[in-house]
Amino acid sequence: MNLMRLRQPMAALVLGGTAAFFGAMTTSAHAFSNPPIQMAQGVEYMCGGTSKDEAAFMQMVSPRWAATLEFGVNDSAQKSSFPARAAVQVRERYTGRPVMEAQSQGPYMLARLDPGAYDVNVTLGGLTLTQPLTVIAGAPARAVFMWPSNFDMASVLPPAPQTQALAHTSGVR
Repeated sequence: MNLMRLRQPMAALVLGGTAAFFGAMTTSAHAFSNPPIQMAQGVEYMCGGTSKDEAAFMQMVSPRWAATLEFGVNDSAQKSSFPARAAVQVRERYTGRPVMEAQSQGPYMLARLDPGAYDVNVTLGGLTLTQPLTVIAGAPARAVFMWPSNFDMASVLPPAPQTQALAHTSGVR
């Protein structure tokens, strides 16, 4: 029996199976793209968490950022409908000097703030919540902003696509 003839098909089978396995892994791994890193007043920040995969990514990388801000509604039924944008303002706690102003684009905002004491104001639908935030070098800081369950989320959510289509066609006769 010629062992060399048996090895070639076996090697092709093993290598082909390995390529298919790694091909499947890279396809699923690339289905999600990281949120972009942005700049506001010289401070790098990243927003996201609107999908399950993106939220898991934001939670995974948050320890590598100086500050994590999390936004939500104190009602589990409304948490999934958190609006895409809330106004975020970071000020030095003792001087009041503005450090960063940006719009969040999801329930998480990660920022590379310098070590220091800050007051963070987040405004959504006319209601501003304020939390203190102390950033220490090498230790990630976190502040959670929870709007009350009776907060009118409908007023700050974008209109449903169905409603937009009806509004757009209602003026045409």
